[in-house]
Amino acid sequence: MKSYDIPSNSVFAVAGMVGAGKSTMAHAIAERLGFQESLENVAENPYLERFYDDFERWSFHLQIFFLAERFKEQKHIFESGGGFVQDRSIYEDVGIFAKMHADKGTMEAVDFETYMSLYDAMVMTPYFPHPNALIYLEGPMQTILDRIEERGRDMELQTPRSYWEEMYRRYEQWIDSFTACPVVRLNITDYDLLANEDDIELVIEKIAKTIKKTTS
Repeated sequence: MKSYDIPSNSVFAVAGMVGAGKSTMAHAIAERLGFQESLENVAENPYLERFYDDFERWSFHLQIFFLAERFKEQKHIFESGGGFVQDRSIYEDVGIFAKMHADKGTMEAVDFETYMSLYDAMVMTPYFPHPNALIYLEGPMQTILDRIEERGRDMELQTPRSYWEEMYRRYEQWIDSFTACPVVRLNITDYDLLANEDDIELVIEKIAKTIKKTTS
């Protein structure tokens, strides 16, 4: 197995649309590099199901929950000395989800202002290490929708297609202006980690090249 010059204290965040395969990718990268996984806390989220039933009522609660969870995880990563792969990033919570609800009126302006104040206070602390690279998963809209349908989560299946299309457009705009850390863009149609485990080597090689560029 080929070795790559990737520091053992690196932190990578996997980003992308719902259904893009972030959890699968995060697990594969962590396993290949011997890193720890930082997974999104969905099962213990008390607001997620209610949010899908009523965006306007629960959007602020949901985003505050995610913000708190991600900050706690950032603190844990900092104290552990790195060597982590994160499933989703705190940047998406702000740049995609919270902003989308504020723009569409499903989060009140005063709530969004409170949310952003908390976000700014958290990100400016020494407990917030920016990732060494953001692994961004992208691909055709229909492929994303097919994957959402295949995994069969009721609350996602009941969500209008227009919501996913809006999110997809926002992700495209967001990643083009993202500057918090280096980005490794991966098209989900170019690999299949479930069918071919060796595809992870292509991913790791791209990550290593990105790291080398930023440190040279």
